[in-house]
Amino acid sequence: MKTAPVRLTSRMKFLIRSFFKTLRIILGPVMLFKERVTRPVGLIRPQTEQGLIDQQCDSLVLYHYKTCPFCMKVRQEMRRLTLPIQRIDAQPEGSDREALRQGGGLAKVPCLRITDAAGGTQWLYDSDKIVAYLRGRFSAGSIAA
Repeated sequence: MKTAPVRLTSRMKFLIRSFFKTLRIILGPVMLFKERVTRPVGLIRPQTEQGLIDQQCDSLVLYHYKTCPFCMKVRQEMRRLTLPIQRIDAQPEGSDREALRQGGGLAKVPCLRITDAAGGTQWLYDSDKIVAYLRGRFSAGSIAA
């Protein structure tokens, strides 16, 4: 015998959304404080090498939410690798979130927008994949001109 799918009433949806919004309001500042306290020391590179990296980072944009733990993981890696990547908070509804949805296909974070020299764009989702990409491209000894 098949069971019917559970349908949430609008009241239940409201209660669930309210619960998570309250949780975010309470835990958000704690998470941001922890991120600040555990901030890694960035790589120190020769000025010419760091200048090259700064130029390469101009083609990268991180779409994130301030209190998303997966986004925090990516931001910590960016600090560790001393990467000045532009960050866009895509949490509030608006043009930034819509650009993420239109470009990458999902309003999911973290998402790294990578623009190549020819102007082509790649949208990389998933914190583990983004961290692996950044380490592969920018770790000491792996810098390409």
